Amino acid sequence: MVQSRIQAIIDAEVEAIRNIPIDGVIQDAVELIYRQVHQKGGKLVVSGMGKAGQIGVNIATTLTSTGTPAIFLHPAESQHGDLGIVQENDVMFLISNSGKTREIVEMEHLVKRLHPGIEIIGLTGSLDGDLAKFSDVLLYTGNPKEVCPLGLAPTTSTTVMTVVGDVLVVLMEEKIGFTKEEYAKRHHSGYLGDKARQKS
Repeated sequence: MVQSRIQAIIDAEVEAIRNIPIDGVIQDAVELIYRQVHQKGGKLVVSGMGKAGQIGVNIATTLTSTGTPAIFLHPAESQHGDLGIVQENDVMFLISNSGKTREIVEMEHLVKRLHPGIEIIGLTGSLDGDLAKFSDVLLYTGNPKEVCPLGLAPTTSTTVMTVVGDVLVVLMEEKIGFTKEEYAKRHHSGYLGDKARQKS
C-alpha cells in the first residue's frame, strides 16, 4: 500500500515534468540573458517569495557557478533598499507560481521606476496572473497539480520550476561554450572543485 502510494506520487511528478511546454520560449530567455549579461555586462537578478524564492536561489547560484553572473534579490528586502543592486543592463527573473504574489507584482513597478527599460523574464504556472501580463519573456510551467493531498503546499510546482531552471542553466552553458577549466576557476573547494581540476 505504502509503496504504491509512493510510486503514484513519483509518477505524478514525472508526468508534470513531461508536460512542461516545449514551445521555444526558453530560447528567447537564453538570448535575452546572453545579450544583457554576456554582451552588455549586466547580470540576472532572480526573485521570488517563499518556496519559489528558494528555487530562485538555486537557479541564481547555479547560473553564477556556470559562467552567467546572477544574484538572488529577496522581494521584501528589495523594498527596504536592496533594489539598489539592480543596474541598467540587468535582466529580472521573477518567479511566482500563481503569478499574483504581491511582492513580485510590486517589484515590477518599483524596478521599472528605477530603470524603465529593464526587461523581465517570468516563470509561472498561471497565464492569467499579473506576472504573465508584464513579462517580456514568459516561461510557463504548464500549471501542474500539486501532489500535496490538500492541493496547497508547493510540491509538483516547485519540482517543475527546478527543472525549467536546470534547462536554462544547461542552455546557457552551451550558449557561452562554458568549459571545465572555467568551472574550476569559480569552484575552488570541495569535491566538485577537485573534480573540475582533474585532467580528463
